[in-house]
Amino acid sequence: MSKYDLHWEYKKLDNHNFTGHSLDDFVRRQTVAESWRKTDDGWKLVPNAYEENWPLAQRREIAEDLARHINLDQTGFGAFDGERLIGFATLSHRIFGAAARSVQLVCFQVSEEYRRQGVGRKLFSMACEEARRLGADKLYISAHSSKESQAAYRALGCTPAEEVRAGLAAAEPFDIQMEYRL
Repeated sequence: MSKYDLHWEYKKLDNHNFTGHSLDDFVRRQTVAESWRKTDDGWKLVPNAYEENWPLAQRREIAEDLARHINLDQTGFGAFDGERLIGFATLSHRIFGAAARSVQLVCFQVSEEYRRQGVGRKLFSMACEEARRLGADKLYISAHSSKESQAAYRALGCTPAEEVRAGLAAAEPFDIQMEYRL
């Protein structure tokens, strides 16, 4: 248990603690300066300046979608500061893969002011535990390509996916397909 775990409560998400308004106070802002891109010479960091920020309407749309999927075909975990959701991770119940039994980490977000405090590490650990319970050998991630996001995934032990899901890669062509061996 890290020193940060004492400050926040971690719960399995359900229709009592997660609704279409659960992300209203969530800050999904990321300022990106560089991103990883595949080139003929391999992966390279390239300048790519922009800010990603979910406006309220988008946060509600995402929350409503997650609320529909939780306990139906996904399991979710949340970190709470009091009643406020400060981080969440969801994973699919669908196992796939020819080389290994994988499940997808569908969403993995920590509100901006709570990053780098152990919240993401704890949520990732909970997602991995659930993936094992579902019978998976690997967690599959279509990961944001920003320098910071990639550093965070690699710090968790994620590596490039050995078996790429073509549909996910096509849907998010700038994401990096990764995995975590359970």
